[in-house]
Amino acid sequence: MKNFTQLRNNFCRYYPVLKKYLIISLLLLGLKSQGQSVFGYWYGNANVKTNSSANNYLVELILQPEKGYVSGILNCFFKDTYRSLKVKGNYNSATRQLSLYEIPLPYHASIKDFEVDCIMNLQATLRVSQAGSNLTGAFKALPGYQYTCADIRFDFEMNADISKKDSVLKAISEYKETYQVWKPGVNDTLVQAQVIPRKVVNYVIEKEYTERKNEIVNEIEVESDTVQLAIYDNGEIDGDIISLFYNKNLLFFSQKLTHKSIKLSLPVDAGLEYNEISMFAENLGLIPPNTALIVISDGKNRHELRLSSNLEKNATIRIRKKKN
Repeated sequence: MKNFTQLRNNFCRYYPVLKKYLIISLLLLGLKSQGQSVFGYWYGNANVKTNSSANNYLVELILQPEKGYVSGILNCFFKDTYRSLKVKGNYNSATRQLSLYEIPLPYHASIKDFEVDCIMNLQATLRVSQAGSNLTGAFKALPGYQYTCADIRFDFEMNADISKKDSVLKAISEYKETYQVWKPGVNDTLVQAQVIPRKVVNYVIEKEYTERKNEIVNEIEVESDTVQLAIYDNGEIDGDIISLFYNKNLLFFSQKLTHKSIKLSLPVDAGLEYNEISMFAENLGLIPPNTALIVISDGKNRHELRLSSNLEKNATIRIRKKKN
């Protein structure tokens, strides 16, 4: 009885200390378990580096480990396309190796309107530190694609602030497969050059322009006496250089097309049956033909027109003033 009383007194004396250590141990165990999981939101860049260029993918991964496998969503933005895909794979918590299978990603050298998919597996290692968690590795092509599709390497960071179970489960349950092509809006316009429409002189280009065929590719009707133009490269930025003619008058020459717009304001002559905008290709860029996206706005309506010119023809748009 005496020993029992002594044991009880000792337990009561050390219980607060034991309780504190037990709580700390459980917390550390929980943190360790959470730190070794791939659960949550992961963000970062993925890159293909070739001898001539680097191609960047922006990627978001939302992962939910299940018993024996991992499921989730991969969101990817590449050039002007965005896609959202469901992904599945495995995660080995002992080796911290993550594998996701058969993911269709755009080929790094794809051009606009001709995007080719590479079927790839994701292989990644989870790295955990006091600064945060990272998934590092690469998308690797399946055997049938390995000689065409280069490895896409990445280092994704975990966003701990939004990696909550409810948020992840909600994102996965509300998933809808998406494929979108980005089109420049008013707020996306970066102005490369503001061109004041007046006739300029370049005898060489004016002579060559008359020797080429004007091919009518679009006719539009506008309501305003003035239209606003924004001109971009239509596809991969590959060094396309153009001149622009309006009603056979040269407005500018030797302008390189990029993701930044060349902006003009043009008067619409209602006395003419139609007004013509012609794109003259000074070269074919690295990827022929010479292509452009021209956005025309009359204040009420907006037209997105894609032009393609070469060394034999000038792509031409006809603009008519709407009759009241």
